Amino acid sequence: MKEQRRRVRAYAHRGGALHPDLVGMENTMEAFRHAVELGYTHLETDVHVTRDGVLLAFHDEALDRVTDVSGLIAEMTYAEVQAARIGGQHGVPTLAELFAAFPEATFNIDLKSDGSVGAVAELLEATDHEDKVIVGSFSRRRLERFRRLTNGRVRTSAHPREVLAYLLAPTAGIAKRLAGARFDAFQIPHRHRLPGPLSIRVASRGLVRRAHKAGKEVHVWTVDDPAEMARLIKRDVDGLMTDRTDVLKAFLQERGLWEATTPRAEPTEQNDEEPEK
Repeated sequence: MKEQRRRVRAYAHRGGALHPDLVGMENTMEAFRHAVELGYTHLETDVHVTRDGVLLAFHDEALDRVTDVSGLIAEMTYAEVQAARIGGQHGVPTLAELFAAFPEATFNIDLKSDGSVGAVAELLEATDHEDKVIVGSFSRRRLERFRRLTNGRVRTSAHPREVLAYLLAPTAGIAKRLAGARFDAFQIPHRHRLPGPLSIRVASRGLVRRAHKAGKEVHVWTVDDPAEMARLIKRDVDGLMTDRTDVLKAFLQERGLWEATTPRAEPTEQNDEEPEK
C-alpha cells in the first residue's frame, strides 16, 4: 500500500557515487548528468578552492584517492588540476561549470575548506544562484562566516552545535532558544558512531518533531539501503541523500513518493512546550 504523504527531496550524493554505472566517477560532470537524466533535481557536492581561487566540485583536500594526479588542491593552480582525471578519464569540474550545465537543479554544497567560504559566496551572487542552493559544513566557524558574508540570503544547514541543541532539548521552543534560527534544515547522518561499538541515533523521531515544529526540514545522509530508507520515511524526514541513485528512486517510486520537484509545504511554527520523546 502506498504511503499518502508529501514527496521526499531526493539528493544525488556526489552525483550518485555508488551507482553501478558510476563507480570511480564521483563528483564528475558525467555523474551529475546521469543523476539529472534519472530525474534528480537535487544534487550534492563538495567544494575546495585552488591556489588561484577556482572552486572545484571535489570531496577530498587532495587529488590522490580518485584521480591519476597527486597533490593538495589548495597548493595547486587550476591549470595543474586540469591535468587530473577522475577514474582515469573524467576531468574535475568547477562549481561554476555545474551551475551552467544544470541551471534548474538545486545544489547542496558542502564547504570543505576555509578558502571555499568567500569564493562560494561570491560565485552565488555573481551567477544569481543564491536561491538555488543550500550550503552546509562540519565546521561551525566556516558556516557562521558564510552566513555573515551572505547576510541570510542563502539557505544553510545546521552546524554540529545547532544539531546538538535539537537532539538534546526536551522541546522545540527550548531548542530554538539554544540554537537560534539562522539555519533552514538539518542535514545529518542517521546514526553517529562513538568510540568503540556504540553509536547515537541522530535522526531520531524527537529531533524530527522538534525540527518540524521550528519550521526546519530534516535531510539524512548517506542512505543506500532500502530498509534504512523505510525507517527514516516512517520518521517523516524530508529528504534523503544517497550514493545509490537507482535504489532511492525505485524505493520512492514504489511508495508514490518520487518527485523531487514537489516541495514540502512550509511548516507552521508552534509554541508547544510539552516535553517530547
